[in-house]
Amino acid sequence: MQNILIIGAGSAIAKACARRFASAGRHLFLVMRDETALAEQIADLHCRGAGSVAGAALDILDTKKHDQVIRQAQVQLGKIDAILVAHGSLPDQAVCEQNIEATLSAITLNGTATVALLTGLAQLLEQQQSGCLAVITSVAGDRGRESNYVYGCAKAMVSTFLQGLDQRLSKQGIRVIDIKPGFVITPMTEGFNRSGPLWSQPEKIAGIIEPALLHKRGTVYAPGFWRMIMAIICLIPTPLFRKIRL
Repeated sequence: MQNILIIGAGSAIAKACARRFASAGRHLFLVMRDETALAEQIADLHCRGAGSVAGAALDILDTKKHDQVIRQAQVQLGKIDAILVAHGSLPDQAVCEQNIEATLSAITLNGTATVALLTGLAQLLEQQQSGCLAVITSVAGDRGRESNYVYGCAKAMVSTFLQGLDQRLSKQGIRVIDIKPGFVITPMTEGFNRSGPLWSQPEKIAGIIEPALLHKRGTVYAPGFWRMIMAIICLIPTPLFRKIRL
């Protein structure tokens, strides 16, 4: 795994991953919205030992530009061994409950825009007939909960889409990975009570993602104990589930 495309490279988890990849001398192409931050990150990764680093600015909501940026990455990297998609933003659930536009915006940002992007990326990997496509979703997509069901439904959409991609692309030897982090200490979770054993640093999640890109397929919980936690939550009978707060 030498040539890696990272989309949503400005996220805390993606940054931690990129630093690990750079220290291993890998060749990277970064995609993010902020051009200034992109230039700073490229310079930083050069200093950390990346074989090469380039990038392109993209607002993922601008779906008409997806193909252009994917082609840029292909030209820069040649054969792409792995793609990491780390796109998304945590909406304010209370605001969404009172505002239709906020709800639709959150679903577009976290759901449909990502699905549009994955459609083009799947075509690229099919042309190569090789590679790995890993997408960071969330444990929030496993069951709708009153605290974050707008965000959760968008992530569930992406996870279902990835299941179909996995079945389709596996026939050509392409691996699809749905990476489901739990609670992570990032700018996106500022304002939460982030104490306790369930919270992880981005570097810990990156340490799970890197080997997954080499060997895994299907669903990867990060950290792994979230698989059991979400299995229990999904098994709670609906009448009881309605009475608790999650």
